[in-house]
Amino acid sequence: MSHSFFEGTVYHKRYTPRVHEFTYPFYLLDIDLSMLHSLKNRLFSYESMNLLSFRSKDHFGQNDDFMKNVDELLEKFGLSSSENMHFFTLPRIVNFVFNPISILVLLENERPAYLFAEVHNYNGGRVVYPVKLQMKSNSVYEGEVMKEMYVSPFLETKGEYRFSFRHEGGKMSLKVDLYEEGAKKLTAAFSGAEKPFKSSTVAMLFVRHSFLTVWIVTRTLWQTFKLWRKGLKWYSPLPSDQIRRY
Repeated sequence: MSHSFFEGTVYHKRYTPRVHEFTYPFYLLDIDLSMLHSLKNRLFSYESMNLLSFRSKDHFGQNDDFMKNVDELLEKFGLSSSENMHFFTLPRIVNFVFNPISILVLLENERPAYLFAEVHNYNGGRVVYPVKLQMKSNSVYEGEVMKEMYVSPFLETKGEYRFSFRHEGGKMSLKVDLYEEGAKKLTAAFSGAEKPFKSSTVAMLFVRHSFLTVWIVTRTLWQTFKLWRKGLKWYSPLPSDQIRRY
């Protein structure tokens, strides 16, 4: 195994109280954590600035050592790190970073067993959701967890997230459904095709997607405006939704 990129699309659909959906291009970096220190090429740097880059301080704990943060996270949930772990995230783009969601996947016997979803909101908050995965059909793994953090001004901090993950044959997909009182409220999904981790891929992604992290913020503001125009109720974050926590 080695590092790679997955290029594809993000899809969002809100079901109630107004139907609202959109799709836009997106990509994720797949980091093989057994080879973390090889995460570099001419246009990609690990712990320093480049066209694209990855910095430990952007994720999980407070240590400068990313693997130490991973170890501490897993220990908190009674697990141990292994040689077979992958971290999917959006890298820094010309040193600018914003990650709505990143996922750490632990594999057992080459099958996804646990998924840790690191979620950031636009209020400075962060939470990590531990998800025990069970195999369903066609190499799809599913799990659920209760929602604990505010992420949208038009959603309450309640309900259950249901995760669906697939990583096979050069394809990767992640789908998150939010249910409230048994009814589906929201779907957010990414699906992409694998690209090799090399300088030419970095250059291609940068040209094709420009400053994707900036576009995430501006597109979110635009969609928020459209939802506001539809008359949805506005909710505000609590103090606990504005800090970094597990």
